Amino acid sequence: MIFSRRRGAKPQRAGRPAANRSRADRLSARTPDEIRPPRRPEITTPPPEFGPYDITQAPDSKVPRLDLGALQLPAVKDVEIQLQAGPQGRIQQIILAHGPSRLQLGVYAAPRTEGIWDEIRAELRSSLAAKGGKPQEVPGDYGTELRAQLREGGGIVDVRHVGIDGPRWFVHGIYVGAAAIDPDRAGPLREVLRGLVVDRGVEARPVREALPLRLPPEAAAQLASLGGPDGRGNGGARAKSAGEGETSRDDTREA
Repeated sequence: MIFSRRRGAKPQRAGRPAANRSRADRLSARTPDEIRPPRRPEITTPPPEFGPYDITQAPDSKVPRLDLGALQLPAVKDVEIQLQAGPQGRIQQIILAHGPSRLQLGVYAAPRTEGIWDEIRAELRSSLAAKGGKPQEVPGDYGTELRAQLREGGGIVDVRHVGIDGPRWFVHGIYVGAAAIDPDRAGPLREVLRGLVVDRGVEARPVREALPLRLPPEAAAQLASLGGPDGRGNGGARAKSAGEGETSRDDTREA
């Protein structure tokens, strides 16, 4: 009798029942048609009243969004989007500017079953206190926020940390300037945060690892169209490479 074997399958050893084979053996015996790519987990909770939204719950919107990979930023009038990117096109810093206020954004991997903002906020509070920032916890749109004052360039700068726990992701926003003192002055910056969309992906990642942010060619063209010839129109935007001014930092650990 002649036995045929499917491509990629391994012969079963004598005396080793299929039920007792190792997981590696069972996987190696599967054909490409039997192997399925990881699927995005379904989110059963109702969508929030406002964002940041998970990509699976993002509402349809007529407002164009700048696709940066793990984050999609809505184009809001009078908000300038400043991107700092490395030589490989990986975005290291996102800063939104409006008048005397700025909003710095970061997005990170988080556990499946619990949020990490309480833990991160406690670390920030200790770090800011050690620097003489006199941090205060205050209520905000997303729960408890952290407000402090820091010395910068010979002056005092007001900052306000906002943390949003999502399904397997965490968004960290840092308001600087007038919007840090009075949330009502955040205006268009708050509108961007509320319209933010997070695309976590399905890959397993360490907790607090920054989710990948990149500026693909099509996004670069979109960036130019949003900003106009000088990069400073309504919903203006501009990008710069690493080494041109500010350096990147881990926003979950520093202001």
